[in-house]
Amino acid sequence: MFAVAGFRPLFGSYVLTSVGDMLAKLALTVLVYERTGSPLLSALTFAVSYLPWVVGGPLLATLADRFPRQRVMVVGDLARAALVATMAVPGMPLPALLVLLLLVSVAGPPYEAARSALTADVLDGDRYAVATSLAGIVQQLAQVVGFLLGGVLVTALSPSLGLLLNATTFALAGLWLVLGLDPEPVPDRDDEGAGSAWADVLAGVRLVLTRPRLLAIVGLLWVGMLVVNAHEGIAPALSDQLAGDQTLVGVVLAAQPAGAVLGGVVVGRFCPPRLRERLVGPLVVLSVGALALAGLAVRLLPEPAAAPVFVVLLAVCGVGSAWMIPLNVAFVQAVPPAVRGRAFGVAIAGLSAVQGLGALAAGAGAVLLTPTDVVALTGLVGLPLVVVPLMALLRTRPPAVPALAGPSGT
Repeated sequence: MFAVAGFRPLFGSYVLTSVGDMLAKLALTVLVYERTGSPLLSALTFAVSYLPWVVGGPLLATLADRFPRQRVMVVGDLARAALVATMAVPGMPLPALLVLLLLVSVAGPPYEAARSALTADVLDGDRYAVATSLAGIVQQLAQVVGFLLGGVLVTALSPSLGLLLNATTFALAGLWLVLGLDPEPVPDRDDEGAGSAWADVLAGVRLVLTRPRLLAIVGLLWVGMLVVNAHEGIAPALSDQLAGDQTLVGVVLAAQPAGAVLGGVVVGRFCPPRLRERLVGPLVVLSVGALALAGLAVRLLPEPAAAPVFVVLLAVCGVGSAWMIPLNVAFVQAVPPAVRGRAFGVAIAGLSAVQGLGALAAGAGAVLLTPTDVVALTGLVGLPLVVVPLMALLRTRPPAVPALAGPSGT
């Protein structure tokens, strides 16, 4: 896999931006919570980064099918480096920070669509399968490092330093792509949606929503991520409840991706393709159920044991999230190469919408309930919610599961 020259800069730049993104997201969320004391406003800050995907994600993602994908990625990295560096200026007003965050997030849809589609272009067969599993594992490790490092920087130094480091990771990632990835032509176009950008968007939406297999995959992905990631928006409030300050905020955010690393290794490395898809149902139940138990444990256990048990159960939730690996594999298998940018745009737009909605819902719930009760309620409500898309996925299961990559970026 790493013998393919084009894969190395794609993989390395992805690691850099993933670590920086987690660090910056934590820094901004804590900064807003410290200034306002509001879990809802803190969750709103977390959710703003998803807004461009919701509003214009499919349209912006078509850029990956209309321009050279390397150029799309480089421009996105360098633009985000400049914007995040501006956010790091000490004393920046909160409204200005939110506007800058929104502008940073606008670069996300075309960048992610180009990266996902280009990875599918440079790797095939078994290399593609291994890259899918490895990228998922490394993404989770990047979240662990980013959140833990961010927690240290935010509590010991300042959120501005975390933002400045994020700007540096974007700049380095863009430079790596320029130096390590050969320029490529505009992607080949097919007849479907070959006109305007809006025609491309409609073609992508039609592709995803009219194919039962694709619809089942994205339906489970959207509902599952809505449930298991909602608590990220109230991480500062959770740390406040569990520790009385922000010392646990990095640990709370890092626990789930740390568990996902273990789940990714086991499912991606040691399970054959057919077994992976059969494990989707049990893993979804494990992931959502562990989230419900985490919230309930804080209410039922004595205070000294509550925080560590909560963190451990969040890690178990992460282990269960390995259900995304076979979904990622199945998604690209069902999408023609020429329209991958559009299909990724639709899938990730929905994914971002539900993640932002989950963070906002958790923030609103934390105004009325304790943060850990919100986590418990999310898991309890989530269990019946995942049943419908899970059953649809089982009905559309093909006789074989080829190994490819998919919309969650893994």
